Amino acid sequence: MRIDKFLKVSRILKRRTVAQEAAAAGKIAVNGKEVKPAYRVKIGDVVELTFSTGVLKFRVLDLKETVKKDEAASLYEVIGE
Repeated sequence: MRIDKFLKVSRILKRRTVAQEAAAAGKIAVNGKEVKPAYRVKIGDVVELTFSTGVLKFRVLDLKETVKKDEAASLYEVIGE
């Protein structure tokens, strides 16, 4: 699954276009490397998403095309710095 779609499905970012813009601006890194919106994320990948207020670091636990709002958090686990 593409990183931009994963960020939308998991509800980490509200829209896919926002995820694409973040990747284009160099604000998304997977396993320590900056990635483009089309990067194929895999289970076990560690993703760092840089916001103006700080960094969100999480591990991908599952990949699903669609999930309900209350199940979205089950797709990833937040990792402490």
